[in-house]
Amino acid sequence: MFLRTFGWSFAITVIGLIAAGLLWGAEGFGIVLILSILEISLSFDNAVVNATVLKRMNPYWQKIFLTVGVLIAVFGMRLVFPLLVVGLTAHLNPATVVDLALNSDKTFNGSTYGQYLEAANPAIAAFGGVFLLMIFLDFIFEEKDYNWLAWIERPLEKVGKLEAFSSVVALVALLLAANFFAEEHAETVLLAGILGLVTYLVVNGLSSIFESGLEEEEEKEAEAEKSGKSIIQVGGKAAFFLFLYLEVLDASFSFDGVVGAFAISSDIFMITLGLGIGAMYIRSLTVFLVRKGTLDDYVYLEHGAHYAIGALSAILLVGIKYHIPEIVTGLIGVAFIGLALGSSVLRNRREAAEGGDGGEERELVSAGE
Repeated sequence: MFLRTFGWSFAITVIGLIAAGLLWGAEGFGIVLILSILEISLSFDNAVVNATVLKRMNPYWQKIFLTVGVLIAVFGMRLVFPLLVVGLTAHLNPATVVDLALNSDKTFNGSTYGQYLEAANPAIAAFGGVFLLMIFLDFIFEEKDYNWLAWIERPLEKVGKLEAFSSVVALVALLLAANFFAEEHAETVLLAGILGLVTYLVVNGLSSIFESGLEEEEEKEAEAEKSGKSIIQVGGKAAFFLFLYLEVLDASFSFDGVVGAFAISSDIFMITLGLGIGAMYIRSLTVFLVRKGTLDDYVYLEHGAHYAIGALSAILLVGIKYHIPEIVTGLIGVAFIGLALGSSVLRNRREAAEGGDGGEERELVSAGE
């Protein structure tokens, strides 16, 4: 299963690194390798969250995620999307943006493509920060089968019963970010943040609408989970909007990587190749987690990934004004995942030692109650 799932990622890595060496020499080889590692470290928590959504989709849409989704992730979000952002924020025509991107040392009105992208950071950070914050808040406020940090999660679950409370918190966070971090970019930050909130509500809401007609299947799913059988997977319109949700989620995770990559290289093709290789591993890891049932075996992984998302959203909003090194972002995500994995292993051992009875009570004890 491991080779079948990661085979394409390994193959593209070899081809990509060979191409980098032939096109740009040893320096290009090293830069592409570093960018690949950067993307993987920044987006590892993305794979865990993706897996929680992907397991709800049928095998056909899982394949779409690995094929069409990869093309969108690599070429759309890491090549075309930055071009669009630069064009919109700097008010440049498409031809000028493409020319600047292809000629990294060329300037227009005194700025290079990389500098224009850096200048667009407030809008990028506000959009991605609010979108990711909504994902974190909706998770932390909803009732869960398991609590990892029960002393935090259980009170927040009670507060989360208030209608649209997560949207209110996100808007307050956006206003604070615009006031304390945006300075002369306040209007841009507010507009981009609201757009991020609207995007989340629309995509997430549409997928929920189409899933709402599956109540009987969900009841069957609950029975199947108790008996150890596979869950009911969705297709059609529900899967399509879940797919859109995953793509927007991937875009939000890729923002900081794309902007941070220009600190390593100003060549857009090196950046696209390096980040694209990393994106392949994240996609493969997502599918691997689904097929292995890892999230069912290690129940706190989803919690750790969402806490990492919450941290990343805060970093993006603070990053409107202050630069936070990408290595810090990556290490925070890995730390949350590692702690959640360790807690899950300890829980499983405790469950096995106690014979698997009274699981819910022991789960709450292990979570800190």
